[in-house]
Amino acid sequence: MAATSLLPKSISPFHTNPPSLPSTTKVSLLSPANQSPCSKRANLQTVHQKKKKNEWFDPFDDGPDPDLQWGTLFTDGKQDEDPRPPDNPDNPYGFLKFPKGYNVEIASLGLKIRGDVRRCCCIISGGVYENLLFFPAIQLIKDRYPGVQVDVVASPRGKQTYEMNKNVRWADAYDPDDDWPEPRVYTDMLGILKNRYYDMVLSTRLAGFGHAAFLFMTTAEFRASYIYPNVNAAGAGMLLSETFKPDTTNLSDGGFHMYNQMVDWLGRPSRSVPRQPLPPLKVSISKKIKEVVEAKYRNVGAEKGKYVVIHGIESDSQATMQSRGDTDSLLPLELWAKIIKGLRDVKPVFVIPNEKERENVEEIVGDYTRIVFITTPAQLAALINDSAGVIATNTAAIQLANAREIPSIGLFCSQEKAKLFVPDAEEKKCTIISSKTGKLIDIDVEAVKNAMQFSNVSLALV
Repeated sequence: MAATSLLPKSISPFHTNPPSLPSTTKVSLLSPANQSPCSKRANLQTVHQKKKKNEWFDPFDDGPDPDLQWGTLFTDGKQDEDPRPPDNPDNPYGFLKFPKGYNVEIASLGLKIRGDVRRCCCIISGGVYENLLFFPAIQLIKDRYPGVQVDVVASPRGKQTYEMNKNVRWADAYDPDDDWPEPRVYTDMLGILKNRYYDMVLSTRLAGFGHAAFLFMTTAEFRASYIYPNVNAAGAGMLLSETFKPDTTNLSDGGFHMYNQMVDWLGRPSRSVPRQPLPPLKVSISKKIKEVVEAKYRNVGAEKGKYVVIHGIESDSQATMQSRGDTDSLLPLELWAKIIKGLRDVKPVFVIPNEKERENVEEIVGDYTRIVFITTPAQLAALINDSAGVIATNTAAIQLANAREIPSIGLFCSQEKAKLFVPDAEEKKCTIISSKTGKLIDIDVEAVKNAMQFSNVSLALV
């Protein structure tokens, strides 16, 4: 009986003889136990109305059992974050690094009944901008599943972003957007993910059958991913536990809330657990990176709190940190030279993504220009953190300034893009300047100068 107490109440021990029914009991042919599959499907119509059932799943699946009665073990509340015994390196059999609260004997019960997640892997598509916007979702996972270990798989450029995230245990460099990876690289990454025994794998790449098969072979219990909103998604739903269909084939078109469908699923309420709210975007900067960046801007003659970061110069470098949802987000140096003439109390510091741009800046803006060569988002965040403010186009610099609560001026190609990527701009101390023609190059330079004069007082006093 001790073994059966761990199971839900609906699973009773086997009886040698079936219990007899009282003579006064009337068995109705329309009772839940005797209902046909068609009637059950009609009773659960309200459940299916919330989200359309994936047509690639089992056509004979009628959904959750309405007569199922849950017990008290592993059913209510969040998972526990219990301390575990310390590792013993002197053990002749070695020592296993089980996550906190993980008991081998009953680990599958919490996973199956309550949906516990002890190890989670996030496969993030895109570059620095896309990975940076996924930070709130990672914090939501840590809050929703106490004690969970979060790992990330991202492109080599996107992996640099996780220098600013303390919630991530391991970050592996693997480009999920590569449609034809090398077989040795593909199988090696698949083996790494499989050997870590993840409970949940999330992917922000639009999945077809191929990427869905990759996630399926990780053997994770929960596999959730975005899928193509067209015929390319055929067959992907059979291999995934949960799917999200965006409005377009470019997920970044959603702007700051591009992951809202996945976030809504991750924070969904469950038994006695309310909906988990989405935390704001926050980044952390290590002391070592701050020291390296401080040496860089002091070498060019800038002082802490007395300079403004200029980011978003036109370049063919991959370190521009643009968003895939806004390709018109870089300004030529000729316009930047006109814009910085509006600065009075602070000095501009130009951030170049490639050393070959240094000569162009000195030639167009002037030899006296302060130039800092930065290619990683963590160093850019440290530079912004010590500045008086930021003037940038729609690059990661705007989001980093908002995350560190630094005043900023954002230059956008249109008002619609500004609302998408910087919602609640006033609360974030961000002044939005947008072009009236829909092209960033036609932005009103005088409007930018007026915005700088308006913010010069606050910038100078920071």
